Amino acid sequence: MKILHIDYNHPILISSLKKIGYTNDCDFSSSKKEISKIIKNYDGLILRSRFKIDKSFIDKAVNLKFIARVGSGLENIDCNYAKRKNIEVISSPEGNSNAVGEHAMGLLLSLLNNINISSNQVRKGLWLREKNRGFELEGKTVAIIGMGNTGKSFAKKISSFNCKVVFYDIVHGIESEYAQKASLDFIDNNANIVSLHLPYTISTIKFFNKEFVQKFNNPFWLINTSRGKIVNTPDLIEALNDKKILGAALDVLDIESSSFTKIDKELNPYFNKLINFKNVIITPHIAGLTFESNVKLSQIISDKIETYFK
Repeated sequence: MKILHIDYNHPILISSLKKIGYTNDCDFSSSKKEISKIIKNYDGLILRSRFKIDKSFIDKAVNLKFIARVGSGLENIDCNYAKRKNIEVISSPEGNSNAVGEHAMGLLLSLLNNINISSNQVRKGLWLREKNRGFELEGKTVAIIGMGNTGKSFAKKISSFNCKVVFYDIVHGIESEYAQKASLDFIDNNANIVSLHLPYTISTIKFFNKEFVQKFNNPFWLINTSRGKIVNTPDLIEALNDKKILGAALDVLDIESSSFTKIDKELNPYFNKLINFKNVIITPHIAGLTFESNVKLSQIISDKIETYFK
């Protein structure tokens, strides 16, 4: 079986696939148009997020047996059409769930305790203790929206802080020893912290908006380590101005490119307003990007390919 790799991944992926007898070709620079001309020669395609695998591309992949996305989100692949063409879609969301859970914890602790703000102040020669008095997690109600791999990872970690952890998910039957299932009404009435762990779908675009915020009884802190377009930035800015959001920690933005490798500030005139809030932390989509997850993601993909085609 011949496999085409169009994104860089950990070398363990290719070496593992070689061991089980697969031929691996790499093309990290050709355009989508160029790759679409040769994809008919391959049985498998492995990528991260370099470009969209849409219907027209899949139609040219006449011999493709699988598409493997090294990561969690599948929004760059037309999964339904691939399945109609009998192409298996494989991903590895469990590979970076621990990394995302840890990053979300770091963002939250920094937000509650003014770590970023005070660190920058000290570098400027300022020693402001009272102005940087923080908040403890103990006794707070933390709501996790989306209880997939990363939501479960975050729940496990934050549960040790003696806070009440609840979750909401549209999928029935999800249980967790670290969090209690709750309705959105309960979250609206009780949450002090909201952490978003949602997949990017038509139904989750701008999930966080003015209407969402207005339903809450109390101001709350927001964490988003899922996808940028899940948060409506203008509504977040308004909520920050109105003190309905006490602070926001964002690892993702709505102005990211589809490959997540850059941002286009021209796409959102609100970006400059967002970065001027002292109670907003932004990291460049690195929550799942650890040295360890790089290995895990690749090994999981290799294992799944081997298991599926045994």
